[in-house]
Amino acid sequence: MTHSFSATTRLGLGGVALLLVLAGSTLPATASPAVAAPTPDATTVEEQRLDRTAPQEILRRSGFDSSAPRFERALRDSGGYAQAERTVTRHGSALWRRAVDRAQGRGPATGDLSRGDDRPLYWARLTLSRELRSWEPRFGLSDAQRRALHTALETSSRGQDDLRFPGHRAKRVLVTGFDPFTLDRDVRIGNPSGASALALDGTLIRTAEGPARIETVIFPVRWADFAEGAVERALARQLPRLDLFTTVSQGRQGRFDVERTNGAWRGGFPDNENAASTGTVPVDDPGSQPQWTTTTLPYRQLTAADTGRFPVYDNTEVTEIPAGGTQPVTRPDGPTSGSASRAGGGGDYLSNEIAYRATLLRDRLGLPDLPGGHLHTPVLRFGAENTDPQTGKVTDPDFERNRADIVSQVGELVKTALGTPAARP
Repeated sequence: MTHSFSATTRLGLGGVALLLVLAGSTLPATASPAVAAPTPDATTVEEQRLDRTAPQEILRRSGFDSSAPRFERALRDSGGYAQAERTVTRHGSALWRRAVDRAQGRGPATGDLSRGDDRPLYWARLTLSRELRSWEPRFGLSDAQRRALHTALETSSRGQDDLRFPGHRAKRVLVTGFDPFTLDRDVRIGNPSGASALALDGTLIRTAEGPARIETVIFPVRWADFAEGAVERALARQLPRLDLFTTVSQGRQGRFDVERTNGAWRGGFPDNENAASTGTVPVDDPGSQPQWTTTTLPYRQLTAADTGRFPVYDNTEVTEIPAGGTQPVTRPDGPTSGSASRAGGGGDYLSNEIAYRATLLRDRLGLPDLPGGHLHTPVLRFGAENTDPQTGKVTDPDFERNRADIVSQVGELVKTALGTPAARP
């Protein structure tokens, strides 16, 4: 996220402050997820970006351009809704597993794009989504059935159907990442949090406290999905079983931040569907909703440990409207009593919101000793000679090295957090 003091520029998931206003783009908190549009042939904003040059090159150079044709043939062979549902789930899960295997060096590389790249998964998922949206089976689909198939594709291809913690001897860790975003600024963009999720999923790490198993999921950059409870559905059953969780997103240039405080406010920056939402984060039981939640990640240990190339900071800054006040005030040391949130340490975009939702869920489930919170990574940057989004290459050695270093350090930070008790709010 960017950490300028203006709430309009605190984006949360990316490293460039964009002052962007879309007239008439406010999204009601109760709106349906963007992926659920039931009309055949009506592609979404995300799907429309597929035909640009860079996404097509990323798909081709990773070998993920083969996913949509296979999916289309399987859909065409479906004899009824039940078979179609199995087809969608199978292909979504296979896409997730293929991306994880590629990132972790299993199987053929399928193309010359570096294995650790998170972008093939994102763009390939959209090719499947577009095929599904335009599919008109002979047996017919109701609007509800089409929405259910899109939901099945989303959850299966994001690792949410693949959360398994076998055995009881290993500690259990959950790490979340995000899709690329701000793609209208630069469609080549990747997200190191998504790359970290692919690299860490299903891995076993050794700590001073014994082995730990890491499972991961990736979330969309869409306000509507969060308003519809995507985070809570994915995490509610998992949190009571965990020894640690961290939500991860892309943050500032050249540094990691452990976000101390999360705020209950949406700042309105457009998402991947170019939709905006401003107001209090919509959750169940809003009458008991706090303005702030706090990390229980061991931030002192995380900032002190030598975990990699980038410095790690304990970020305590928030923006609030003080009790009795009317104007936002930036506080470097956290919120004051009775204040209303306008930005958490992670800003007022979806990285702040996922941290707020996950830690609120932790608190509502009565898990005060569970270490959990949000980690912002450095911005994933292209090389100095490759910064023009119009003429630049889709990858370069600096881009790949930066991503590998960030991903490695995320793993070291998780390992460090496992060896220390939860911080007390």
